[in-house]
Amino acid sequence: MTTYAEPTTATALDIVREPGKPVVVRTPAFGSMTEAAAWLDGQRDAVRAELHRSGAVLLRGLPVTDAADFARARDSLIRERAGYKEKATPRTDFGEGVFSSTDLPAVQPIRLHNENSYTLDFPGVLLFGCVTAPAEGGATTVGDMREALRLLPPELAERFARAGWLLVRNYSELAGLPWYKTFATEDKSVAEAYCRENTVGYEWLDDDSMRTTQRRSAIVTHPVTGEKVWFNHFAFWNSRTLDEDVREVLLETYGEDGLPFSTYLGDGTPLTDAEVDLVNEVYDRVTVRETWQRGDLMLVDNVLCAHGREAYAGDRKILVAMGEPVSLADCSPETAPSTARHGE
Repeated sequence: MTTYAEPTTATALDIVREPGKPVVVRTPAFGSMTEAAAWLDGQRDAVRAELHRSGAVLLRGLPVTDAADFARARDSLIRERAGYKEKATPRTDFGEGVFSSTDLPAVQPIRLHNENSYTLDFPGVLLFGCVTAPAEGGATTVGDMREALRLLPPELAERFARAGWLLVRNYSELAGLPWYKTFATEDKSVAEAYCRENTVGYEWLDDDSMRTTQRRSAIVTHPVTGEKVWFNHFAFWNSRTLDEDVREVLLETYGEDGLPFSTYLGDGTPLTDAEVDLVNEVYDRVTVRETWQRGDLMLVDNVLCAHGREAYAGDRKILVAMGEPVSLADCSPETAPSTARHGE
């Protein structure tokens, strides 16, 4: 373990770097959240510089005890809020742009992914905060997507660079989310207008459900650092990644064309099981984790770094806020967004 202080224009950041864990900044002891917020205001540039180096920074020692404290810290570290578009998972809304991280069952781990990688603009920064630490497990895992791109076989990376990745979603009351929750409207014409404006192909099915198709770039360039990164939900939503029992039930119930989420190479070609496994192995190799402690904050650069969640036991309350929206157009996508497969 290496621990040292890096000078800044304010005070020094006490940084701990340890293999297998995200960078940890140990903060001074504060008597109130007001003092802590003032310190965060002064250290914002130093923390952001470290964020661009490491992709994720965990701040430890802050008196963050509830959603109000978390929102104050968010306002010190993130200047512009970002919305949550094309919703894919259930969350609790605590107001003021503060949400639960994800309300999925505790036994269900969540693989690494970049938030909203399938939209035309997405949060540039995520902030997670621990109000209640679980008794066991439950780390918010993170992984450097610069390194992930370097670890992918060049031939496979080139195929994705050329064709992008394709996402097909089926909206249902029983699996995933229904369309009116994803698009936050019960008016079909509003949902259709959103799809047209955001390069999402759509069709209405016989049972009043909806299917959408969107092709996006699998590789983008960070708008500040200029580094290329692996940026997508391809493996995350690929049926091969599902637990085998869950996959069998979904396929038996909905069929290959009716799964809540399906992903392909951008030309519509499904990758082999071995190729999907290889992508997931790369994610496993770059994953780092740190056990949550109450009051911890973790700032994540959503382009440089993917995030996920371990399964856990006991109560767990992790808050999240999204900020500093980034346009896909500013990230030099290798593949232009489209409603159709590459080559059509």
